[in-house]
Amino acid sequence: MNLNELTFRSDPIAKQSFESWLQGRSAQLLSTNFGSEAIAFQNWRNFKEAFAPELIGQAFEETSNRLKRRVGSCIDPFGGSGTTALACQFLGVSPTTIEVNPFLADLVEAKLCSYDIEQLISDFTYVVEAPIRRLENPLPNLPPSFVEPGVKGRYIFSKEVASVLHILRRRIFKLQNVANRRLMRVLLGSIALPVSNVVVSGKGRRYRKNWNDREVSGQQVVQDFSDAVIRAIFDIRRYADRENTDYRLLRGDSRKLIPNDQKFDMCVFSPPYPNSFDYNDVCNVELWLCQYLKDFKGNRALRMETLRSHVQVARGFEAGELKSSTLADVYENLSDIRSSLWSKSIPDMVRAYFDDMNTILTQLHTQIVPGGNVYMVVGDSQYSGVPVPVGRILEELSTSMGFQVTGAEPFRSMRASPQQGGRKELLETLVTLSR
Repeated sequence: MNLNELTFRSDPIAKQSFESWLQGRSAQLLSTNFGSEAIAFQNWRNFKEAFAPELIGQAFEETSNRLKRRVGSCIDPFGGSGTTALACQFLGVSPTTIEVNPFLADLVEAKLCSYDIEQLISDFTYVVEAPIRRLENPLPNLPPSFVEPGVKGRYIFSKEVASVLHILRRRIFKLQNVANRRLMRVLLGSIALPVSNVVVSGKGRRYRKNWNDREVSGQQVVQDFSDAVIRAIFDIRRYADRENTDYRLLRGDSRKLIPNDQKFDMCVFSPPYPNSFDYNDVCNVELWLCQYLKDFKGNRALRMETLRSHVQVARGFEAGELKSSTLADVYENLSDIRSSLWSKSIPDMVRAYFDDMNTILTQLHTQIVPGGNVYMVVGDSQYSGVPVPVGRILEELSTSMGFQVTGAEPFRSMRASPQQGGRKELLETLVTLSR
């Protein structure tokens, strides 16, 4: 289904606003964000989303029809790049978003908030007019592997690039306007990887091919940052009058922050998948460069606030009683091969992941209005040939607490990572729950 197939019978004005935002995007499957770089705000940072903005349009339509009134509120417990919250604003829906990663939380808020354009342009001019020079000790707060000479001759930023990033960051931090400072801080982070010696994917960080022969000038850093800010200003100005400019952003652990002072008509989200990789690592360069992380103690604290979807940090994996026969079988099968797994904590991590998801779904069941819908995009995992059917397990847990499963649609296949034991493709599923 794509946008043109949605009728928006409940609100034609919302449809017009949403279509305007998506102008220029080809019709795509809901399961992919391919082409989203053509949508305003989505190109502020290259971000592999689990779903396309059209999914929120589908959720809005279906939930409005089920409630027999227009959807007025939506919650996303895992804000990510802000797709759900931003699409809600274009649909005239009041969004509430929770995000534990401070860089991503700022990125989401930078997209959602309002600006004084003249002040923003003035602040931008101040930042980019900073005298550019090579510093002897740029970005001193970063781990030694970040800046030339690095560790054993390997480094993420050359000294010239690091010097310019340092100077721009220092200017940005002097800005008095909070919204403008936040916007330019995340946009500086967004251009960090393109001017670095590394690339980041779902498998972690790796050096570019022939990275040590790659030259990036300080002027290129300034140009990339300027281009990013100019694109953002264009988007902000063009869509300043979208249907709704309200939002609520909660920063921290979604297991603890789902509001109990508000009811929600719908919920759309995609949680981290139980694949033993900490998703905060995808933003590791931005977190350190933009000083969201200042030491390794802060890095560990952030990991401890995330879902127990990985084994990259030592933590407790205790879990309560969970009403899923499929999970019980998975845990038993993983426990049988515990000694052959690359981490003996994996069986307990998988069970703890579903304990965390059970906590979140239980809270959502209380806060979603009768007749409201929950849409969650989830992905399966596998370890040494033992499949973890995440969607099916979450369906069982949701049913046990009173949700009705009204849909479980395959989205797409994902290639299993080496740490998950092979090339077999894994299923990604859109699970729809009704209250």
